[in-house]
Parts: sequence; C-alpha cells; structure tokens
Amino acid sequence: MLSRTADSLYWMARYTERAENIARLLDVSYRMSLQLHGSDGYWGAALGITGLEDAYKEHHGRIDAAQVLRFMATDMGNPSSILSCLRAARENCHAVRGTVTSEVWETINTTWLEARAMIAGRVQASTPGSDLTGYFEWVKFRSHLSRGVTVGTMLQDEAFHFIRLGTFLERADNTARLLDVKYDELAPKAEAGSEFYEWSALLRSVSSFEIYRKVYRDTITPSRVAELLILREDMPRSLHACIKEVHNILQLVANGRSTETTRRAGEAYSKLRYGRIEDTLATGLHRYLTDFLVSTLDLGNRIAADFLVPAT
Repeated sequence: MLSRTADSLYWMARYTERAENIARLLDVSYRMSLQLHGSDGYWGAALGITGLEDAYKEHHGRIDAAQVLRFMATDMGNPSSILSCLRAARENCHAVRGTVTSEVWETINTTWLEARAMIAGRVQASTPGSDLTGYFEWVKFRSHLSRGVTVGTMLQDEAFHFIRLGTFLERADNTARLLDVKYDELAPKAEAGSEFYEWSALLRSVSSFEIYRKVYRDTITPSRVAELLILREDMPRSLHACIKEVHNILQLVANGRSTETTRRAGEAYSKLRYGRIEDTLATGLHRYLTDFLVSTLDLGNRIAADFLVPAT
C-alpha cells in the first residue's frame, strides 16, 4: 500500500476516535459541574487531559465553562476541537475515496456536513448544556456508526488494518490520559469516604460503568477502576485491549522496516497481559501511566516512520 494512502486512513480513524473521546470528556465534565454546582475545576481538568490548557489560556485567559465548551467542541481555530477533528477525518477520507467503500465515505462525509449544520443552526449560539449535550451524544453515535460501517463493509485488507490501527492507538492514549488526571484527583476523596458519584461519572465517560458492575458487583473503589481500565483484556477501552489490537495489527501489516516497532508494541502488550494492579499501584499509577503515554507516543512516531508519509 502507498504510504500516503495508509497515512490518510490511519489519521481518518484517529481523528474520528478523538472527536468521540473529546465528546465523552466534555459530556462527563458538564454533568459533574452540575453535580458540584457549577465548579470550574472540571473544565481545567478537561483542558489538562487533552493538553489544550496553554492554547486555551492564550486565547481566553480565565477558565470559564462556556468558553471551554465552545473551545473544545466547536472552535475551528482549535485543531483539536470536535468540529476540527470531524473536518480532518472527512478530508483524510476524501483523499482515499477509492480505497474505502462508498458506505464509509458517505458516513464520514455526512457526519461532517451535519455537524457543521448543527453548529451553524443551533449549537454554537446555545447556552452550554442545552443543545451541546445532545451534540455530544450525536458525535458518539456517529463515531459508533463509522466503526460499524467500516467493519461491516470493508475487506479486511491493509486499508482496513490501518484504520483499526489508528482507532486503537488513539483510544489507548485517551484512556490513559483520562485515568491519569482523574485518578490522582479522585483517589484521596475515596479514601476519605466521600461519595462515589464522581467515580461512576469517570466510568461512564468510557462506557464502563455497567461493565464494572457486572465484573465486580460491589462498591466502586479506585484500585478496581484502575484494574478495569488498565488490565482487563475484555474491557473494550482498556489499555490492555487497545495495545493487544495494536500489536496484532502491526504483525499483519509488517514490512522490512517495522521489526522494532512490532517488538516494542509486543513489549507493551506483555506488560499489560502479565501485569498485576497491586504492582502497578505500588510503583505509582501516575508514573506508570506517564511511561505508558511515552510508549504510545513512541509507537505513533515509529508507525509514522515505518508506514506513513514522512513529516516535512
């Protein structure tokens, strides 16, 4: 496969997944701010998770709920906003229309057109929390639809594998960032015997609240949340599940330059497969997740060097 084609497919998937992840983060941040009577602390955390705090402050200064929502959801000047991600996904898909099925193209293109119309017609002018919450649900639905159409209509060849590779690497990065910021913030409250609404909100942000109840059937505790989101292979958004897929896909698309990339993915997968949550927490979760994020960044850079269009 041409590196330019692989590049467009890979980034189409990453941007689609990123839009969904930002929608999940903003939705739970908004609901938590209501629970805590409009506290702005959750909006600072949302910016921190996505690495957008400096960019936001450069344009807006003080953290304000309405400004953060619009900056992260609809601001086209922010390349990591939901709307910007949907546009980037559409542009990458357009570049490879002959490689994806017509159903995949129509889904990605329609998502961008409808998102732009929603912003122009209702969401941009609305007060935070009215149409924006519906917008977040819509973005998640369209991302689910995109993945479903991809799996249901595309031949499982190299093009399909690069789409999935982008999806799972982006998802792993997001789950690690979310858990890293929220765990340090919430764990002391849990130890002090506070309410567990915030933990349930964290779980809901990665669609794992019901999974937690099914697996543990008990009170939500910080260590079990960490175990679920890091080490459970059968939890779709866990680090284990995502890196397992990344490793498997790299074996399928391997070329003469990717041996070391595949080895490093296998090393990361082995740590998750055979790791124990007791050991992870004993060495410090923040350190563990920081190391994980460094390794995913390294994998992303190596994937780019081995398969994609060289940076100019």
